[in-house]
Amino acid sequence: MVGARLIIPVLAAAVATLAVGAAQAADYSQPPCYDAAFIATGRAPPGAVACYVPPPPVVIEEFSGWYLRGFVGMSNQQAKLFHPAFDENPYTHVDDGFDSAPIFGAGVGYYFNDWLRFDVTGEYRGSANYHGYGTYTGSPGGSDEYRARKKEWVGLLNAYIDLGTWNKLTPFIGAGVGGAYNTISSFLDVNTANNGVYSAQTASKFNFAWALHAGLAYKVTPNFTVELSYRYLDLGSAETGTGVSFDGSNANGRPFQFNDLVSHDIMLGLRVNLDAFDSYSRPAQYYAPPPVYQPAPVYAPPAYQPPVYHQPPPPLRSRG
Repeated sequence: MVGARLIIPVLAAAVATLAVGAAQAADYSQPPCYDAAFIATGRAPPGAVACYVPPPPVVIEEFSGWYLRGFVGMSNQQAKLFHPAFDENPYTHVDDGFDSAPIFGAGVGYYFNDWLRFDVTGEYRGSANYHGYGTYTGSPGGSDEYRARKKEWVGLLNAYIDLGTWNKLTPFIGAGVGGAYNTISSFLDVNTANNGVYSAQTASKFNFAWALHAGLAYKVTPNFTVELSYRYLDLGSAETGTGVSFDGSNANGRPFQFNDLVSHDIMLGLRVNLDAFDSYSRPAQYYAPPPVYQPAPVYAPPAYQPPVYHQPPPPLRSRG
């Protein structure tokens, strides 16, 4: 009975102590935080806590997808010369061909994604000298030597597949469709055996054209790419104007035709992303100040206070 009387006051004192400590903790105010740069100057109060500032967001530069391209190259063209008279007197082609000629072109394109892109190109193909020689049978038989000049304007809509990039090198393949405006000029037919010379007027013809591409691109910078490519180009056909013999006979003669006109082209080109032109005039990126996060509240532990023990009253004694 005496022990219970001693324990009850001790428990009451401990509960009172915990209640006082909790009340003091609830009344504790969170210390202010300071900018880390200000703390570094040494002017912040002792024990100052730096406010947490999250790092700025990562800027991912994205291109618009549009690009310009230019290219130069050399052509290697082939064709089959034909004239209705070849059917009347069987004709054997001994030599037919064009000299190489320069190519100048430009275009605009769009990267659809990392592996597919499209562009529209226009090009001028310089004058190429044609030389041909053949023999024919009949009455009378003989041989002819042919000379001419040919040039074209070509427009194509192209699609390319980039096959992956290794060490900045990207092989690609592609195809294109469009049109070709072919011009034949300075046509001359010399028949030495019969002392005949035939010339034809300049004429132009528009044809459907198509192409196959294969090449290798090197990314010099994120905005500039150099490419070396091969192209098979089908230009359709071309023909001369009407002609006349040197002696004035055969006036308004039927035109000669250049059939199966194809070219094997080697080209060197440059692609420039349109973003490259505004990289110096683009305004600086601006980010709103991120929110400042306060540190978690730090609660000061209550000061230790020893328990207060109360002397129990003396037991009652009966008078005896």
